[in-house]
Amino acid sequence: MQQQPVFKRIILKISGEALAGEIGYGIDPATLNSIADQIREVREIGVDVAVVVGGGNIWRGRQSKNMDRATADYMGMLATVINALALQDALEKRGVDTRVQTAIEMRQIAEPYIRRKAIRHLEKGRVVIFAAGTGNPFFSTDTTAALRAAEIEAEVILLAKKVDGVYDSDPQKNPNAKKFEELDYIEVLNRGLGVMDSTATSLCMDNKIPLIVFGINKSGNIKKVVLGKKLGTHVKGE
Repeated sequence: MQQQPVFKRIILKISGEALAGEIGYGIDPATLNSIADQIREVREIGVDVAVVVGGGNIWRGRQSKNMDRATADYMGMLATVINALALQDALEKRGVDTRVQTAIEMRQIAEPYIRRKAIRHLEKGRVVIFAAGTGNPFFSTDTTAALRAAEIEAEVILLAKKVDGVYDSDPQKNPNAKKFEELDYIEVLNRGLGVMDSTATSLCMDNKIPLIVFGINKSGNIKKVVLGKKLGTHVKGE
C-alpha cells in the first residue's frame, strides 16, 4: 500500500554546489539525473513540486571582490537560469511536464515569473522551476526560496545540500561536529549557523514556513522526506 505524503505542496531548494556533485564545478550529469529521478518520484505520489535552483556551481557573486556587487549578483542570476534549463531538460526526458519561470525576463527560453500562472501550473501537475533569484541584486536564492514558498503557499521548504543536515561546525573540517535534529529559527539566527542567510531565515520565521535540511546525494531522499521520514535537520518557529 502506497504511503501518503505529509505535504501537498513543496519548494525544493537545490544549491548549485549540489548540482556540481563530485565534479565540484558545473553540472554533474549523474547528480542532475538523480535529482530529476527523485523529483519524478515525488510528482508520481501527487505532490506539487516547485524548485528553486542556486548558481554557485557556475558563478558565486560574493567571491568576486573586485567587481561591482550588483553586476556580480546579476551574473549569478544568469547562472541559475543555466541550471534551471538543464534540470527542465532532465525532467522532460523522464516525461515530467515542466515550466521554467525567470525573475528576469528572457522570453525566448522561459516564462516570466507570474505568481498566479505558477500556481496554475502546479495545479495542473507541472513542476515549476524558479530561476534568476528574486530578480534583484543583494538577495540570495535562499531568500528566493522563502519568498516563493510564501507566494505559492508551499507547506515546507526542502533544502537539498551536499551535507546531510545542519551541524554546529563544518563536518568536512571537524570530524567531531555535532548534527542538530531540530532547531528553531531564532536559534539559527542567534548562533549564526548558516542554514540560510539571515534575510531568508527571517522571512521563513515571519511566515511560519518550516524548513528541512537534508542530503541530496542519496537517491530517494526527497521522497523519504515528503513521506515524513526523519531525515536531516528540521527547522521551524518557536
